Amino acid sequence: MRRRSPAKRKPYPSTITDEEWAFVAPYLTLCREDAPQREYSLRAVYNALRWLVRAGAPWRYLPNDFPPWEIVYQQTQRWIAAGCFETLVHDLRALLRMTEGRAPTPTAVAVDSRTLQSTPESGARAGYDGAKRKKGSKTHLVVDTLGHLLALRVTAADAQDRAQVGALAKEVQALTGDTVELAYVDQGYTGAATAADAAQHGLALEVVKLPEAKRGFVLLPRRWVVERSFAWFARFRRLARDNTNASRRRSPGCISSRSPTCCCIALLRSSKFLTPSSAGTPAARVALSARRATRVTRPARRAPSAAPKCRHRGARHPWRRGCPSRRPSPVR
Repeated sequence: MRRRSPAKRKPYPSTITDEEWAFVAPYLTLCREDAPQREYSLRAVYNALRWLVRAGAPWRYLPNDFPPWEIVYQQTQRWIAAGCFETLVHDLRALLRMTEGRAPTPTAVAVDSRTLQSTPESGARAGYDGAKRKKGSKTHLVVDTLGHLLALRVTAADAQDRAQVGALAKEVQALTGDTVELAYVDQGYTGAATAADAAQHGLALEVVKLPEAKRGFVLLPRRWVVERSFAWFARFRRLARDNTNASRRRSPGCISSRSPTCCCIALLRSSKFLTPSSAGTPAARVALSARRATRVTRPARRAPSAAPKCRHRGARHPWRRGCPSRRPSPVR
């Protein structure tokens, strides 16, 4: 059987397109493409990194049709040290905001946190979150009103959300040029000390509470965008658990924004929203409305059939394993 050449292999779903690479390549090129020490192309290395983030596999499990995992890991560390992904996320956020008709820098943000389950690799810095009943690391996230990433901090799960407000507000104001005035938070950020920490950097906290009488799922105004961002991140298996030990060389109190988690989120944002025609344009909205209008309505589901009648206790008694009238299963 003849072996297929790498050029004829079917690409992975995470493989970057030509239009995406035209946007990303200037941010990732730290030296000339034809440098004598370069053995593998940057595009192949970046495709390997995107596959790794999407699949969530360990570095040494990288498929053989990609460059060696040592090459991909070393180049990723160079990109992180040079701040390539932070610059990429910053410019991409401004571009997407202008596409939606907004200003490049936001004036309001949403803040929230989530706890990631620890692994044997990251268990040394893990903490126990009593509210979630989970041991791991906590990701503190700040997004704008469209869900685009602004700031990120990773701490142990036992760290309080209120204690991170001051550092997050300082980072957001330094990134946007002191344009942010309002932050939507949940009830975990209440308290006079938390409001004072945010006010030192020109931020006013607005606590979005659940209605007193609610039934089922309730979509919280303004704050649901950060929950949606967490749902986007959960699609990438590399972000499902805290499985990296790269922060052991840093202080245990907090991991800087140049951690691999920030790298993964940057890859997520660039791969999901970097499209030729943005979904926020009027033409795209009209096409989406027409598609929804022509959607075929599915017939209603039939009501479930009634439970079989039990000869032992009546019709309402379901057949269980210990019921005397239960029919014996056939011998296999």
